[in-house]
This record gives sequence, structure tokens and C-alpha cells, in this order.
Amino acid sequence: MKKIVILIGNYCSGKTELAMNMAVLAAGRGLKTQVIDLDRINDYFRMSDHIETLLSRRIDVVSPSFAGKGVTQTVMPARVASAFDGDWDLVIFDVGGDQAGALSLARYHQDFAALEPGQLEVYDIVNVFRPMSESPEKIIKLMGELEGFARQKVTGFVNNSNLLNYASADDLRRGYDVLRETSDMTGIPVVHTTGRKKYLEEFLADGRDPKYIGRPIALETYMHRSWDTFSHGKI
Repeated sequence: MKKIVILIGNYCSGKTELAMNMAVLAAGRGLKTQVIDLDRINDYFRMSDHIETLLSRRIDVVSPSFAGKGVTQTVMPARVASAFDGDWDLVIFDVGGDQAGALSLARYHQDFAALEPGQLEVYDIVNVFRPMSESPEKIIKLMGELEGFARQKVTGFVNNSNLLNYASADDLRRGYDVLRETSDMTGIPVVHTTGRKKYLEEFLADGRDPKYIGRPIALETYMHRSWDTFSHGKI
């Protein structure tokens, strides 16, 4: 059965990095994979600049940017429709981290509603070091806003807490503590914990409750970003 995963979340929470990793891992398992880039806001983090990485692995890419090979904005609506009509094993929607990004998803509400039960997952990607994501209350507030604009309900949290070039296992520990409380407050499970391999392995060695870890995903770095750009808002 085709699986569709929507990635939403705050600015710079790591949605695009995770989308690329999920796609590459799925394609590596022989799954027919498509990625829909609906991030029309943030050019600096846009997947389109990394299209060749995906195409080289026979991953289909739909993007609003002119940056990628053979990708144009004019064919966007028809190409997005292929997510629902095509014979894919996995489709990943990478959605921009604000009202406009979420609204770009809402136009396909009827298509999502027509999916069979179990086909659709909506993951809120959380980096607790980003503004509006530092506490359960802030995460829940932002999630509710994005759900309203996107017309979709979050089905799982992803702990993607890191400080980029200054990352450590302590980042994931902090994310674990915050999302454990958030999960208990909302009833929404933590489905993944993600991080660079060495930090993820160190974190997992703690032996924390797997209920609040989900399935770990060791990330490869595809989106090369500088801490100065990240921390000073030059995005």
C-alpha cells in the first residue's frame, strides 16, 4: 500500500534534511519514492538545490523552484497530483514552516481525505532549540496553528533537536525530555528520533524509554548550513 508522509514544523527544524534522508533510505530499500517540495518560503534550505542527489538515486522530485534539472513552477499542480495518482511506494511532502507553507498543503485536502486508512502520516518535526519550540506549551501552540492552516492533524512527533555545527548527544536528550512531556500532554506518539550517527548512538546508549524515542534515524548531511547563518537569521 502506498504510504504518504507529510513533514511539517517550525522554521529550520530540519524538515528538508529529514525528507532527503527518508527518501534516500527508502530508495535504497528498493521502494519507488517521490518527494514533493512545497517549501516556497525558504530558498536557503530548499531541497531543489540538491535535486541531483535525489535524481541520482532514481527518486522523483516535484518542486516549485527553477533551481533543479527539468523542474519548473508552471507544472506544479499537475505534478503534485501524481503523488496521488502514481504508483509510488512512498511519497514525502516537505512543507514550509509557516502559514503560507501550510496553506500550500491545504489545497490538496480532498486528495488526502480520499486516501485509505493508514496511508497518511503527518509528522511534526521538532527542534527544541528553535524559537516557539522550546517547551511543550509552545510546541502544542505552533502545531495547532500549522494543523489549522494545513487542514491536517499531526500523527507523530520527530525529535530532531540539534545545534547544527555545535550538536551533541545532549541536544537529543533535551529534545527527549521536552517531547516526552509533549507526547503525554497530547497523546501524540514520538515516532522518530533523528541525529548524526555518533550523537544518536551516544543518546541511545542511555537506555531511555523507547516509547519516547520511536524508530531512530541516523542522518547523513545533505543540507550544508552554517551556524552563523542559522543563528543570525540570514535565511
